[in-house]
Order: sequence, then C-alpha cells, then structure tokens
Amino acid sequence: MSATLQDTDTALLAGTEAAVRAAGAVLRERFGQVVHHEGREDLMRALAANDDAALDILRPALTRLRPQARWVEDELDGGALPPGEWWVVDPAEGNVNHLHGLPEWAVTATLVRENRPVLTVVHLPLTDQTYTALTGAGARLDGRPLRVAPTADLGLALVATSQARPDEDESVVRRVGASITAMLLDALVVRTAVPATLHLANVAAGRIDAFWQFAGARADLLPGALLVTEAGGRVTDAQGRPWTPQSDSFLAAAPGVHTAAVTTLSR
Repeated sequence: MSATLQDTDTALLAGTEAAVRAAGAVLRERFGQVVHHEGREDLMRALAANDDAALDILRPALTRLRPQARWVEDELDGGALPPGEWWVVDPAEGNVNHLHGLPEWAVTATLVRENRPVLTVVHLPLTDQTYTALTGAGARLDGRPLRVAPTADLGLALVATSQARPDEDESVVRRVGASITAMLLDALVVRTAVPATLHLANVAAGRIDAFWQFAGARADLLPGALLVTEAGGRVTDAQGRPWTPQSDSFLAAAPGVHTAAVTTLSR
C-alpha cells in the first residue's frame, strides 16, 4: 500500500469510527426492555426499526467520507462483491440480542476494496469500547494494540462458534452440530452464541483462542477477519484453505491452535 493511500485510509478510519460511535449512541438510547413480538412479522419490524435508526446516521456519514464507495444493501448477503470499493455495514450486529435486552450487540462498518477488507470499526455502545483495524497497521481496542493468544494446545483452548442466520439449511445445521460435538471433545471450553463479530473481537484480543462458523454473511465475518489478521491470527476456511467471502466455512485462530482446530473440524 502506498504511503498516500495509507494516509488516506488512516483518515477514513477516524471518520468511520466517529460515524459508528454516533450510530451506537442512537441504539444505546433504544436499548432496555425486552421487545415482545407475537409473530415473525412483528419481529422483523422491530429488527428493521433498529437497523433504520442506525442507518440514518451511518449511510450519509460514510457516503460523505467515501462517495465513490458503493453500499451493500443487505447485511445477510454473502459471496464476492463486484470490483471497486464497498461499505459493508451491520447497523445492529446482534440485533436480536438488543431486542431481548441482552448486552452482546455492536455497530460495525468495514470498507472493502477489491474484495479485501482494508479498514473496520466495531463499536460496543454499552461498554463504550471500540475495536479498529487497518490493513498493515494492526488492530486496536480503544487505541491499544491487540495480539492473539499464545495458546499452543487445543486442549487448553477456549473456542467459540455462532449461528450464521436463522432458518439455515438443514445440512448446515447438522454440520454445525457435529462440529460443536467434535470441539467439545478436543477443546477445553466451547462457547456458542451470536453474534460472530464479538467472538472474533475476542480472538483478536487474545481472550478466545479460536472461532469457527459455517456459512455466514460478509457483514458477520469481514470485520472480525481483519481484526484477527491484524492481531497476528490466522484466518482460513475450516479445512485450512484461504478464506474468501465465497467460502462455505470460516476459521479464525491463534497460530498455535490453528492446525489442531482444522484437524478437529475436518473430522
């Protein structure tokens, strides 16, 4: 990356952080009581209301920062993006947790250039913590550099996985279940919860040793993939091959447990 482009992306990261924090403040004001719903339509309306409240801040702010970057409209989409720059945003990552009064949710924004994440911001409004990463410049939590764990034994590892989306294909659900069983046999402790991004932030921070997921959306995985990579971790698919948004599995791990995690997930 040229020095000029690096400087531009550094400035973009600061502007992105400001926008994400502002959107997080709006969602924090909406957080509190459990939002009850009688059916799927009620649930979808409540989820959309949170998304729209955050997007009202994020879309104009990020468009001003990078007018030439296009916008991914559906945070549940996967696969490769067309050439150029794209904003991949999850206005309420862990939205269902927010509606249920649970604290595990965040606001994320990632700039993708030629299908590679170049900068990301993950903000946790309830704790006022902000994770950032810039390609080639490291990953940080509130400005403090992050590093993945030194763990070298999967048997001593805390690992995690997440449900990619509701109504997943049955074959994927069965694959998830089998992988959890395998990890329960080989790892020390297995955590299973949504959203993926918060697990990946914990991998980058050295709190969790590995995270895997089958299927998944770009907005779930791109922010954490950049955080983990810039914190010194390895990001592949579950078989150890290079991960891309087209991959049908995802693994982010501390280098010392990556090979063992691949072996476990490949059984």
